[in-house]
Amino acid sequence: MSRGSDEASTRARTGRVVVLLAAATVAAIDLTAKAASEARLTDSSVDLGVLQLQLAYNSGVAFSMGDRLPVGVIVAITAAIAVALMVYAWRRAPQAGWVERIAGGAVIGGALANVVDRARDGRVTDYLHTGWWPTFNLADTFLVTGFTVIALLHARPERTTDTATAPTKDHTANPPVTDHPPHT
Repeated sequence: MSRGSDEASTRARTGRVVVLLAAATVAAIDLTAKAASEARLTDSSVDLGVLQLQLAYNSGVAFSMGDRLPVGVIVAITAAIAVALMVYAWRRAPQAGWVERIAGGAVIGGALANVVDRARDGRVTDYLHTGWWPTFNLADTFLVTGFTVIALLHARPERTTDTATAPTKDHTANPPVTDHPPHT
């Protein structure tokens, strides 16, 4: 193998490891928080000002949509979405920057944590309550934040240092300003 090929292989491997580590970390944090919430918030809540820790369960998906569907259907659909996200992240990781890799891991970890939680008893454990927004959990927060970061990264113009692919300036559309009148 050539040196360039080795570097590309290392970059791909590193990128994928970062996504997987971020996903595992996010899922572990959320599942731990859900277990702690179920253990400590069963008969109480904690007021933190703008946010309250309050135990709730969601048998549907976002905003309780689909709560009348069979549990198996919801688990299958959400698991399929999580797998699609993992495939996308696996393929994208070698070209992605660090921020996008971590954001992708946050999305995958959040999705997996909610799938694992729902698979246990047919519902997702929520514990973050505002009073003006449906109760949610850290997995939801990681999902939304990760998607937002990825969307913002993809919405910005490409930056490149490669002069062969860098856009060239069209000097005829906006000629340079000089102190001399143009020659006609």
